[in-house]
Amino acid sequence: MEFPNRSAIDHLVDPQPLPEFARIRYKPTSEALSEPVGKAQAELDALGVDELNDGATVAVGVGSRGIHRIVDVVRAIVTELDERGLTVVIVPAMGSHGGATPKGQREVLESLGITEETVGTPIDARMDTKELATVIVGDADVPVYFATAALNADAVLVVNRVKAHTNFSGPIESGLAKMTVVGLGKQRGAKSFHSAAIAEGYVETLTAALDIVASSVPLLGGVALVEDFEEKLAHVEGVPAGSFIDREPELLERAYDEMPMLPVDDVDLLVIDEIGKEISGAGMDTNVIGRYRVLNAPDPDKPDVALIYVRGLTEATKGNGNGIGLADLTRRAAVNQIDLQKTYANALTSGSLSKAKLPVVAPDDEFALRTALAALGSYDPETVRILWIQNTEELGELRVSTAVIDDLPESASVTTHESIAFNDGTAQFTET
Repeated sequence: MEFPNRSAIDHLVDPQPLPEFARIRYKPTSEALSEPVGKAQAELDALGVDELNDGATVAVGVGSRGIHRIVDVVRAIVTELDERGLTVVIVPAMGSHGGATPKGQREVLESLGITEETVGTPIDARMDTKELATVIVGDADVPVYFATAALNADAVLVVNRVKAHTNFSGPIESGLAKMTVVGLGKQRGAKSFHSAAIAEGYVETLTAALDIVASSVPLLGGVALVEDFEEKLAHVEGVPAGSFIDREPELLERAYDEMPMLPVDDVDLLVIDEIGKEISGAGMDTNVIGRYRVLNAPDPDKPDVALIYVRGLTEATKGNGNGIGLADLTRRAAVNQIDLQKTYANALTSGSLSKAKLPVVAPDDEFALRTALAALGSYDPETVRILWIQNTEELGELRVSTAVIDDLPESASVTTHESIAFNDGTAQFTET
């Protein structure tokens, strides 16, 4: 598909005077762990690993998210299990990510720094699954699948961050239970889960499927990770498999307290430099942008963001552009980064088709901003409320238009004032 170049559409939208900007340092109170790696090793005691026979094989499920010190944590867990006389294999626990291929899932782990060399143990990325059973959820018959690579082990544990989900809210969202059911279900399990969850509810489907896994698989439990506002590990806890349903809601409550959010709730235009699967399952955190865009859940009440412009994809997402459909505008440079095979594999498995749609594709930053400002209606550079962020995880530094400054919380401070200009259509900021 050929998108219009600048000369073909430049006359359609008149240039607009641009606001001045301020660079902001935003630092709500948070407290990270001083020794999260050692804590992860110690928390294995809670999972009963010492009850395993010497030489037993443990499959450790690891996902696709960019979690603080995830390489160190996984390596430490591998080392600790090895020192206890156990044999460890890493199994990618990421559903259909990486294009739903073994090579693609290895590449996703590698983009996070996780390789056989860096963590010191083999990675079994086979996509093969076994159907454990079929569970009835509402009116749906839901086949529950589990990775053969994990089933071949004597015991299974997962390592994952507990956080708000990007499609639904409930007592259990993203965390150990979801990784166990969806991540280790590989593509077939993820597809089966999402198909039922859209119709019957995410939490209902997740808990029913987890019961099947727990009764069919030697599941020890998981190491739960909670990050603070600055994406540093604030809590590490070993949770036995039988305690997932009881303990995860409490961990989720803490994750919500620590969750990065925009410093203001009323935004005319949110500019996001990059989206990616290691940042969020939806490429950008839907709780941060205020958009779920799913069939069975309303959007969050806040923040209220009128328009979103996405400028590109992260390197680590390896072309998976899932989430681009949450934006109103993007640019040609971002579209050129998208691998449609990986993006569609994700969208077709999850059933969240809208997140893979292409928004309006502008030739460059200059035309995208011009288009967005015109679309707001009654535009005034003195009052327009623009936030410009790197991504929805890293909110410690951002830019805001001057109209936003007076509404910033005490935890946000202005470091410099800047003006925006364009070099061959690409935005550049200059300190004033």
